[in-house]
Amino acid sequence: MKPTLLILAAGMGSRYGGLKQLDHLGTSGETIMDYSVFDAVRAGFGKVVFVIRRSFENEFRDMFIKKLEGKVAVELVYQDLENIPAGFSIPAERTKPWGTGHAILMAKDVINEPFAVINADDFYGAGAFEVMAKYLTNGVKDTEYAMNGYQLSKTLSEFGTVARGICSVDADGFLTDIKERTSIERKNGRIIFTENDKEVELDENVPVSMNFWGFAPNLFKHLEEKFVTFLKANASNPKSEFYIPFVVDDLMKEGKVKTKVLPANATWFGVTYKEDRPATVAKIAELVKQGLYPEKLW
Repeated sequence: MKPTLLILAAGMGSRYGGLKQLDHLGTSGETIMDYSVFDAVRAGFGKVVFVIRRSFENEFRDMFIKKLEGKVAVELVYQDLENIPAGFSIPAERTKPWGTGHAILMAKDVINEPFAVINADDFYGAGAFEVMAKYLTNGVKDTEYAMNGYQLSKTLSEFGTVARGICSVDADGFLTDIKERTSIERKNGRIIFTENDKEVELDENVPVSMNFWGFAPNLFKHLEEKFVTFLKANASNPKSEFYIPFVVDDLMKEGKVKTKVLPANATWFGVTYKEDRPATVAKIAELVKQGLYPEKLW
């Protein structure tokens, strides 16, 4: 059975200033998602599921889904604020959905096979999809998941700070800990983040999570249980987020799963800030020039 690719495309890109999932960045007007789907299909994925908001469904279908018809099986699912279990209410001040764990949970009725999860606005590289497809086909199981680990130095922005999941890995290549660090930047030749008004240096080569995960379908059962627990503790907080790294970390601490850190063998880039856009366009054009992608994907 071929694995499925789940693309998280419900975010609105507040720092970027618009719906960056649909921004034309490729040599023939492609989005970053186009390249992710292209890489996934040639790596052996058999289906693509998009998590979007209903508010831009028509635009998404017209601009993106139509061109994939006949090329790969496609499903749409919807992440909206109201998609929560019965018995819980939404804080009046809350305006956006509940985070990446909630987004993945929206796909529980359309995915029954091993699957990967990625962000819509990150360019992960062909090698990362090849490594993950092989793992999902041969290695994933109910007690062992995976994530692609990128070198921290290859995931920074020149135009502002970033947040990254900093990973600790044991001698066998399994994740032992993941800590979300915010305000990471390169400063005076060092990579640092600030904690309690103190600068802390990070190793350039430390593996980080860029939200490229590989899961068995039993994850959905875990997500349902964890989301209820999360809402009991956080439903009244309008800014609380149900993040997938936190769920995986909980499952690891409970001894229910191990997480293999796969060397991504690729350079990540993306558009966190508007100023990242020209560099991203140039990087994609260079990959096309090198023959790694056709000038027109579809």
